[in-house]
Amino acid sequence: MNRNQSHEVMKKRTEKRKHRDELRREYDFSKLGKGVRGKYTARYKAGTNLVLLSPDVAERFPNDRSVNAALRKLLRVARRPVRKPS
Repeated sequence: MNRNQSHEVMKKRTEKRKHRDELRREYDFSKLGKGVRGKYTARYKAGTNLVLLSPDVAERFPNDRSVNAALRKLLRVARRPVRKPS
């Protein structure tokens, strides 16, 4: 492989990497608003588990209490023994 061929190989890899680093068109950062640095730091340090709900799920729950209540009900149902049909 001569020097020109080596340069072409490196050029192709670099071009692929640049293409891969580009953001997709569907990312619209204008809708996100301004981020807040360290917004959840205190909760993280306290050991709170933060969970991001999908938008369709978040629509059904007005606050963290309602999410926790629903999850606790689900846990109770999951613990119940399965009844076999008679």
